[in-house]
Amino acid sequence: MRLTIFWQRMADHFGEAYADSFARDHVMAELGGRTVHEALAAGWSAKDVWRAVCVSMDVPHDKR
Repeated sequence: MRLTIFWQRMADHFGEAYADSFARDHVMAELGGRTVHEALAAGWSAKDVWRAVCVSMDVPHDKR
């Protein structure tokens, strides 16, 4: 998954304004105690980060 698609999915689910805030502030166990930004910076693939967001935030299956 390209980062542009990842960020579009984040914006679609959380809204433009909240997506970046969530990505900076929400620490997730599914990401090893990291935020989205930290996981991406640590080399996690966008696809794996999106999967973690989906599990953590109970994203509907049709949007995954």
